[in-house]
Amino acid sequence: MGAAGRPARFVARSVATLRGSQRAAQDVRVNAVPESSLASASTSHSPPVERWRLLRLIWPFVATVALLLLLGDATLHVMRGVRAYVSAESLWADAQKNAVNYLEQYAQTRNEDYFVQYQTEIAVTLGDRNARLALDHPRPDRARAIEGLLEGRNHPDDIGSMIDLFLRFRSVGFMARAIDLWVQADAQVAELDFAAHALQRAIAAGVRDPGDLAPYLTRVRTLDRDLTSVMRAFGATFDEASRRMEVILTAITVAIALLLLALVALRTRRMIREGTQFERALRQSEERFQHAVSGTNDGIWDWSLAHASIYFSPRFEHLLGHAPGTLRATPAAFLRLVHAHDRRRALAQFRHHLATGEPLDLEFRLRTRERTYRWFRTRGRSFLGAGGKPVRMAGSLADISERKQSEAALFEQTERAQVTLASIADAVITVSVDGTVEFLNPVAERLTGWFNNEARRLAVAAVFRLQDEASGEALADPVARALREGCAVKSEGNVALRRRDDSPVAIDYSAAPIRDRAGTTVGVVLVFHDMSRERQYASRLAHLASHDALTGLPNRREFERRVSAILREARDRPGSYAVLYLDLDEFKLVNDTCGHAAGDELLRQVSALLRQRLREMDTLARLGGDEFGVLLAHCAPASALRVAETLRKTIGDFHFVWKQRPFRVHVSIGLVSLGQGTRTLAQVLSAADAACYIAKDKGRNRVQVWSSESDELAVRHGEMEWASRLHGALERNRFCLYAQPLQAVRRESGHTRYTELLLRLTDDNGEIVPPMSFIPAAERYHLMPAVDRWVVATAFGIMAQYAEAGLLDSLGICAINVSGASLSDDEFLDYVQQQFVHHRIPHAAVCFEITETTAVTSLNKAVEFMTALRGCGCRFALDDFGVGVSSFTYLKHLPVDFLKIDGAFVKDLLQDPVDRAMVEAINRIGHLMGKLTIAESVENTATLEALRGIGVDYAQGFGIAAPERFAAPSATRLRLVRRLSASG
Repeated sequence: MGAAGRPARFVARSVATLRGSQRAAQDVRVNAVPESSLASASTSHSPPVERWRLLRLIWPFVATVALLLLLGDATLHVMRGVRAYVSAESLWADAQKNAVNYLEQYAQTRNEDYFVQYQTEIAVTLGDRNARLALDHPRPDRARAIEGLLEGRNHPDDIGSMIDLFLRFRSVGFMARAIDLWVQADAQVAELDFAAHALQRAIAAGVRDPGDLAPYLTRVRTLDRDLTSVMRAFGATFDEASRRMEVILTAITVAIALLLLALVALRTRRMIREGTQFERALRQSEERFQHAVSGTNDGIWDWSLAHASIYFSPRFEHLLGHAPGTLRATPAAFLRLVHAHDRRRALAQFRHHLATGEPLDLEFRLRTRERTYRWFRTRGRSFLGAGGKPVRMAGSLADISERKQSEAALFEQTERAQVTLASIADAVITVSVDGTVEFLNPVAERLTGWFNNEARRLAVAAVFRLQDEASGEALADPVARALREGCAVKSEGNVALRRRDDSPVAIDYSAAPIRDRAGTTVGVVLVFHDMSRERQYASRLAHLASHDALTGLPNRREFERRVSAILREARDRPGSYAVLYLDLDEFKLVNDTCGHAAGDELLRQVSALLRQRLREMDTLARLGGDEFGVLLAHCAPASALRVAETLRKTIGDFHFVWKQRPFRVHVSIGLVSLGQGTRTLAQVLSAADAACYIAKDKGRNRVQVWSSESDELAVRHGEMEWASRLHGALERNRFCLYAQPLQAVRRESGHTRYTELLLRLTDDNGEIVPPMSFIPAAERYHLMPAVDRWVVATAFGIMAQYAEAGLLDSLGICAINVSGASLSDDEFLDYVQQQFVHHRIPHAAVCFEITETTAVTSLNKAVEFMTALRGCGCRFALDDFGVGVSSFTYLKHLPVDFLKIDGAFVKDLLQDPVDRAMVEAINRIGHLMGKLTIAESVENTATLEALRGIGVDYAQGFGIAAPERFAAPSATRLRLVRRLSASG
């Protein structure tokens, strides 16, 4: 069963339970409501209903008043504009009169100040003209109009009304006439201004005779009279408009008042008619109520508030198990029958009813004659006396215990079903038998994009739309099939759900029919699960399985698959193919000096460069680390060599810069043309690797073409055979450990015993193979981390047996060599710590030896490794010290306990004074830094005595002790230790 199908049967049961619970609850509620409650409920109104009725009564009046207010405001605004224009005409006339007076004084006195004052006054009329022109434009300019009206000395508060009146009533009769007069006046003002400037020019020209200036003055006076006439007509127009508006406003006010009176009359008549109908309906309702009470099975109670007595009908007493007339008819007695937990609530509801008059509807528990409690429902109402206060209450009592029990059971089932559907991780849609949606849980809402309240009663095919994920073709509705066939329907293949916004989401689904007790199908439950993440994971895993995560290139597996396919194809259709094996030459320098982030960026950039130089049909892959593979399709040997040289030159010309630090990167390339005896994948990759290795040995940054007749490649093949043998040795446990004890040189020092563990290999003939025969191959083919793990696990296991036998002190400190490849392995430190925990040996019993060149090359990793284990108690020795060019410089940064002086200095110590001086210098520096010194390659007693004179702490070599097989202590030795322990 799919992910979506697993919970389908369970969800179907839950949905069926929920549906049955809801129907049963509805039936219980309908059956439990007596008809008498409907009559009482019809006479009660909640506050929102009362507000709605009030609004229905008063809205015509409110609308009429609002209309009157709006009309009054608009009329006042228009009247304000008319008044403003009348005032503007007065300002115009005053400015015009002053302007003409100043012109006549200017003509008599020829004083330019009068002309300036003329210009000030005439600017009033000119400003009004500018305002008119701005408003009379097809696109009125209000800002310019405001500026002009302000220049016309109009009050700022009136300007808005003037502009609105102009724009809104431009085509209305009175306003059109006024504007025409305004235009005529503006033309005359222009003539007046022209005559004034002509007068100024004449005076400026030297005319002094008043008779010569008379024509100008005559023209000015004539224009003044004409303007005065026009402006009077302009003012009269607005006066007439004002009087008409007063008449219109009076008529509208009278009309609205009459309308309001008519509305009041109509509404009052309707209210009287409705009141009469309500009284008739109330009497009928009371009659129906009396008939219902007489025919119901409920008990009746009647409480006289004035006399504090209650009437209980015989049925009322029977419901409580009492005989007729035996129940005390007082409020206090009745109150004592109410359950203690319900008493306060009952009293509060009775008081609330008496205070507000709202119908009483109360459910509570009463004590029966058998001293048990049952649930009852009482409903009633109070009746007001002449003073408006309640004088009595009456109502009914019904036994609802069975309904309460049913409701509790139904609620529990419904709640359980609802919580189940809402909390499961799958999406659930319940569908009715007619194919419409009934319910969506939150997960279904999220996946479909439809909310539950929106999707209800919609066809399920509109909410749950399926399509084939690959082709996008629509799929059949599984709900219709489940209804048609009456069986569960599950998704097949990759299915996608088209959400409400048409976006697809991958799903698995299962549709199962829901049946009632009779076995009839009453609906379908549809369960589906979001499979987007799973399919994304599958797609990503498929991509990651064949591609490198850092560069996005095909990985080694994919590269080998493609080469194998070419080899199979070449058997049937021979063609020209070539394989290139690329190894970056300076990658380790970048990685060690700038960190892995720089190395990763270099690999990404190199990948992009190489991609640009290859064809679409060629394959570029990252084989691991800084190694790349290229498969050239349909490429002859000569062309393949040219491509290889192009790639080499491309990398050589590339300048890599990391944080303003430049690097030159080169590449060594091995080239193999397929079909030259390379018939298998292993042969092709072996040949390409061997050719690349020779390219590096010849100085790097070159291309080496593979040839089966090359002696250099034969040596390389020998190393590759060693790599294969080492794999087999690890699988078959062919390695073994030897132990070589060291001697404390200075007798007075009291140094701890020191034993170095050495690695050996047993060949097929049982012969011991020295490490220098296979270590280079192990380092070349990255096998040293695996070899070091074997050494650590084996050594710790043997040491644990010594510790169990109480002989660990006989070994002293056991030194284990660690390679640079293991230091660079991020998991090696965790492995060592796990071995300490597993074998339970003390950290202080182990010393790790690291060569100087390894420590310098991987300084950060070495310090990290040393710091972690040294804090636990382990010791560290720096092996082959002195061969590096910066030994003393790096010594300050390495937390080591022992310095092992390289044997090259120790062997010729007696003959070469330089070697002796080197040993003395290393020993002195080591002691100054608090470290113990160890001299290697001590072959005779004379050398040992010389080292004692120098002050070296330990000596190691065949002159001290030869290596012996390191194994668990023998049974004889164990018995001896136990006997000594028992006796002592």
